[in-house]
Amino acid sequence: MDEETKMRTCHLLDLPWEDVLVPHILCYLPLQHLVSLQRVSKQFHSLIQMYLANCRTFDLSSIGPSIPKEAFCSILKDNKLLHNLSLQNCSAWVTDKELLPVIGQNQHLQRVDMSGCVWLTRHSLVAVSLSCMHLQNLGLAHCEWVDSLSLRSLADHCRGLQSIDLTACRQLKDDAICYLAKKCLKLRSLSCAVNANVTDESVEEVAKNCRGLEQLDLTGCLRVRNQSIRTLAEYCPKLQSLKVNHYIAKGPSIRCT
Repeated sequence: MDEETKMRTCHLLDLPWEDVLVPHILCYLPLQHLVSLQRVSKQFHSLIQMYLANCRTFDLSSIGPSIPKEAFCSILKDNKLLHNLSLQNCSAWVTDKELLPVIGQNQHLQRVDMSGCVWLTRHSLVAVSLSCMHLQNLGLAHCEWVDSLSLRSLADHCRGLQSIDLTACRQLKDDAICYLAKKCLKLRSLSCAVNANVTDESVEEVAKNCRGLEQLDLTGCLRVRNQSIRTLAEYCPKLQSLKVNHYIAKGPSIRCT
């Protein structure tokens, strides 16, 4: 190879890491590819670690159980800048032991999805409520470990919450849902589906306190009656989607005019 050819040759790692590779190239690679790439060489390992320490979004929903506990801890050990954290489909292994350190050092989280993570406990939800004051969206579907005390802690500390999915959180009763509604007045989306404990009391409290509500899922809440649905129509003019049992009502049909 002559001197001129050498001068024209540019390897990937020769590009500026912080200004080019991290913000403009690595962000387009799936997490699974990044994990594989860091095994190529020491330089690639350092590059990927730099990226992971600065990434704003961590989503395991597409790969889930293929990343073991140890790798999860290693990948996020230096990150303190997360805004979005999705743990969906990781129910086979995610526990408080792995999650609590991540929550504790990421106080800027705005969106957390723990749906289906059945091995977590109320301690994880309390940690989220104490550390993530800017939380806006929270997924807790099928997390039956969510109880009244942990939900009250969330309501006390995360007043800016806009969306929460409590589908099949069967420990929760009216008192907890009502408390949430009184504290989190900015709620726009709420699911209390698949919970026979939810009654008209919860629905009316949500309607009267969360006037900006746009979506409400009451599928499977068999104790909810027509009167509370009428209260929703009266107090929530922005309501766009209401699911009751197995019927979905949308748009102007549920608006109070």
